[in-house]
Amino acid sequence: MRAKACKGCGNKFVPERPLQSACGIECAYKVGKANGTKKRAAQYRADKKRIKSRADWMKEAQQSFNRWVRLRDEGQPCISCGTQTGKRNAGHYRSVGACPELRFEPKNCHVQCERCNSWLSGNAIEYRINLIKKIGLPMVEWLESSHAAKKYTIEQLENIKAEYARLAREIEQKC
Repeated sequence: MRAKACKGCGNKFVPERPLQSACGIECAYKVGKANGTKKRAAQYRADKKRIKSRADWMKEAQQSFNRWVRLRDEGQPCISCGTQTGKRNAGHYRSVGACPELRFEPKNCHVQCERCNSWLSGNAIEYRINLIKKIGLPMVEWLESSHAAKKYTIEQLENIKAEYARLAREIEQKC
């Protein structure tokens, strides 16, 4: 048989058996342990994905969407008060609680300072004035109109999460 590299230490050795991948007992133990760890990690990820609830997927999709909004609006002032400083949030014009069907609508969500988004409950009056300047009155009126309720499936939420994660990566790569 020809010499080959040991998967445990990398040294060259001549195998005694056809499928031997390690030069000795210590290296075989290392290889076996590493393979077991990889298999356990893969099984853990599969189990974790299987037991995630719809609420867990919704939270992850929302986080992905909000991250994309913050990256999309990077460098822009707060939609409500115009400040450029402080922590930046993805603030929804129509809140997720009041209008969950618009939670993933890009025109409904813009960068806001934490003060306006959290402390001033969205600072809605100023948000509306500046939103009209940004996207126009017809679009704001569309956001304010009634919309059909949406019940997202886990598969849809997985796709939303993946799509906004991809869009966020594209923005980061351009910078």
